[in-house]
Order: sequence, then C-alpha cells, then structure tokens
Amino acid sequence: MNFDIVKRRKWWYLLSVCLLLPGLLSIAIQGFNLGIDFTGGTLLDLKFSRPVTVAEVRDVLKDYQLENSTIQLALTGQESVSPNVFIRSHVLNEDERRAVLKGFETKLGAFEVLRVEKVGAVVGSELTRQAVFALVISWVLMIVYITYRFEFKFAVCGILGLVHDVIITIGAFSLLQKEIDAAFVAALLTVVGYSINDTIVIFDRIRENLRNYKKNDDIEELVNRSVWQTMTRSIYTVLTVLFAAGSLYWFGGETTKNFSLALLIGIAVGAYSSIFTSSQLWVDWKEYDEKRRVEVKAKGAK
Repeated sequence: MNFDIVKRRKWWYLLSVCLLLPGLLSIAIQGFNLGIDFTGGTLLDLKFSRPVTVAEVRDVLKDYQLENSTIQLALTGQESVSPNVFIRSHVLNEDERRAVLKGFETKLGAFEVLRVEKVGAVVGSELTRQAVFALVISWVLMIVYITYRFEFKFAVCGILGLVHDVIITIGAFSLLQKEIDAAFVAALLTVVGYSINDTIVIFDRIRENLRNYKKNDDIEELVNRSVWQTMTRSIYTVLTVLFAAGSLYWFGGETTKNFSLALLIGIAVGAYSSIFTSSQLWVDWKEYDEKRRVEVKAKGAK
C-alpha cells in the first residue's frame, strides 16, 4: 500500500481524458458502423441439395466481406447441419446478390432460392431512443438508490464513472469502425452492471472506514486505504471476466467477436474507473465542500 493512488488522481483524470478524446473525435468525424440490426438488410432463404454447416456458409460469405452476417439453419433433427439456410446480411444490390449466390453454387453445390427479401431494422430509431431513455432512467434510479444507501456524492460520482465507461467503449468501436449491433447493446448493459457493482464495493469500504473518521484525519489517506483494501477483490473479479471474454473473442465464432470485444474493453475500463476515477471524484468533491465550509465559518467569525 506504499503507492498512493489518491494523491496522484490528477494523473488518472489526465489518462481518462486521453482515453475519451480519440473516441469522441471519432464519433464526431466518422460516426458509427451500424449493423443490420439498426440499418436493415437482405434476407436470403436457400435450400441446398445437401446438408451444409454454418461454418461452410460463413466461409463463402467471407469472400464477400459478409462474414458477420446472421446465419440460421432450419431445424431438421440434426443440430449442426441442414440443407435449409437463412442468411441475413447488410443490404445487397442486384450485382452483389448474384455474386454471392454464384459463390454458393461454386463452393457448396446446387441450391434453390426460396426467398429473397429486403428487411427493415430489428432495432429501429424508435427502439434506439427508447434504449437510451431506459439507460438514462436506470442511471437516475441508481442515483436514488445509492443516495439512499450511501450519500448523494457517492451516487453522482458512481454515475460519472459509468458515463466514462460507456463513452470510452462506444468511442473505441467508432474508432475501430467495428460493427454495432444488438449484441453490442447487450454487452454495453453488461459493462454498466459490472462497473457500478465494482464501484459500490469500493464505496462500501469507504463508508465503513468513515465510521471511525475524525476531523483531523486525512480523507485522502482514508480513501487510499479503502481502495487498497478492495484491490485484491477488484483484480480477481476483472481478470476472471477478462479471461472468459478473451476466450470467447479468440475461440468463439465471428458473430460473438464484437460482443466479446465490447466486454473486453468495457470491463477493463470499468475496473479502471471504479478504482481510479469514481472514488477520486468523491475525494475532490468532499475536500471542496470542506474548504467551502471553512471559508464560510471564517467569514462568519469576522
């Protein structure tokens, strides 16, 4: 516990700014690479002359940069193979559709086209607005709950940490131009839940140590001690989740890569904000209030 985290908090704030700025600039300049869940796409319903696997279909689609398409096999009693395949990709024009179908014929043999449709977005603009609204409402309810359990300062600092995590995660996806789909939204909500849980654990230890706090005690030293007392738990938790998400990213299929990447980024940033950001913001707020109280008291004495 020789390393004083709290006294170096300006460096953590600077690091947070360095993590936030590239993503914010990328969002402003190039925006997001929205997936078919948001933009709609083309639905291909094919029946091959022989049973095929998802891997075989995806291998063909990879030649046309469509490996992130949603592929579903019709139920036939065999889980891994089927002659009937549903493919949902981004919108294909006539030439692109013909090229993909030609690729299937060359690599997988004869097939029958049962249906070709252009489909709307699963998550439209209205649902997107509702999701943002629900996220904001959840933050408001978190503020109410944490204020009830702890105090208002803890609640606001915890939510600022969540906003920090969300912006960095979506900023990274904008910067890398990774596809944002419904799975990414699910990963983002998972990150929010993990981050606030880890933050509350640290806040709870600070509250316990505050019970023995005296006027002359150093609030920075108290918070630094609290952070270090929960450090082992925080490290074990984040490493466990990162190992699981990393395994999913490296050994899972193409459709889980963006989900697991969002988890890897978000969980790592969430652990960082819980340890180095939220509790430090509370210290600054606490010291500011104490300084104001002393100034008011001095003016009153005059």
